[in-house]
Amino acid sequence: MTWRTALIAAGSVLLAVGTVLVFLACDRHSHSASDTLRPFLITMTPVWLVFILSDRGVAARRLQG
Repeated sequence: MTWRTALIAAGSVLLAVGTVLVFLACDRHSHSASDTLRPFLITMTPVWLVFILSDRGVAARRLQG
């Protein structure tokens, strides 16, 4: 396992834990499903996109050399 693979694995674990914590924070004071989901998706979608794009960038570099 290279250091890049280990970095992606660690980032995936941190993203999963962070996602759960953000969901719990959004759900703590909500009164309906839309009160929970809308802020959660607005908060987490950019984070997921950055992670996916960075993962693809690392994977592309791995294939090049």
